Amino acid sequence: MPSERISPDAGCMVTVCRDCCCGNVAKQPGVDHDGQLRRLRAALPAPHRVRTSLCLDVCEQANVVVVQPSPAARRAGARPAWFGLVGDPAVVDDLTGWVGAGGPGVAELPAILELSLIPAPGDPDRVAG
Repeated sequence: MPSERISPDAGCMVTVCRDCCCGNVAKQPGVDHDGQLRRLRAALPAPHRVRTSLCLDVCEQANVVVVQPSPAARRAGARPAWFGLVGDPAVVDDLTGWVGAGGPGVAELPAILELSLIPAPGDPDRVAG
């Protein structure tokens, strides 16, 4: 039986920073960093994708997660959403629920997640930390 091919247009890309500050037990001792990544991957199966990245240049907001809209939502004008201080499992649950519902440009951002939104590096509204 041939395997079903999933269109990359169907899901979001979730990038989890894991470098000098994000994912660092010494800097974030109360966070199960490996568990957080496993949790994201388990909650966001294909067509969504979860990957790690080296430093995303917002160390003062560790742990940082960026949700890229699906390609279709991006073509319609949706922009990536940047989240900082993602350490609490409840925030991860809220994030995966939102992404599972379609993420940027598709699903309305829950008010609780607005508290974790941060400006992207290079954003003129970003305040240096």
